Amino acid sequence: MGAQWKVKGKEAAANAKGRIFTKLAKELMVAARAGADPGMNPRLRLAVEQAKKASMPRDNIERAIKKGAGLLDEGVSFEKLTYEGFAPHRVPVIVECLTDNANRTASNVRLLFRKGQLGASGSVSWDFDYLGMIEATPDSPDSDPDLAAIEAGARDLEPSEEGATLFLTEPSDLDAVARALPNYGFTVQSAQLGYKPKNPMTLGDAERAEVEAFLEAIDADDDVQNVYVGLAG
Repeated sequence: MGAQWKVKGKEAAANAKGRIFTKLAKELMVAARAGADPGMNPRLRLAVEQAKKASMPRDNIERAIKKGAGLLDEGVSFEKLTYEGFAPHRVPVIVECLTDNANRTASNVRLLFRKGQLGASGSVSWDFDYLGMIEATPDSPDSDPDLAAIEAGARDLEPSEEGATLFLTEPSDLDAVARALPNYGFTVQSAQLGYKPKNPMTLGDAERAEVEAFLEAIDADDDVQNVYVGLAG
């Protein structure tokens, strides 16, 4: 799944929240290109739900949607770029960017990978599955994740953190499964398309810390939208 890094201290937490709002606003703008009505635009509906769960102010959400749909004077256009490569210790990494300046992003990514290795397209994506990933929590102790997965149309499932379940879907089924899960006793916490590693690596504490520092620097870049890593745990 997309990288989620723990931050320490109020200032770091505030900076991280600001980056999250920036990423959410970009996703809202890109999704709104297909229409400003979340009821008719599944990608936008999911983006709005993610923004609300992150406590993004309503005015910010509405402004991002209007900008993306071309309803405001100031136009904005983002290009999606995907980079593949390796973190230290040959850990595979996929980096998704949304940018208004491809040259700037390419230059920044090359610098960010200086302690790893930037690869060509396809160099690591073969070792990931591209899936819909829905994290949901049970509404009661009787909520059965296996039954919910079958009835909602998920492809697979696995335990997640703090009692949640990660439901895996075909990319085209993400919205339908996310809509169906509440009918079977689960509250959706997040839903996104992304890359899941097929063979995640296990590292020692020192090596893992080095990889996480590398990934944290990448995730902090303004143009980086999602980071996926073939690392266990």
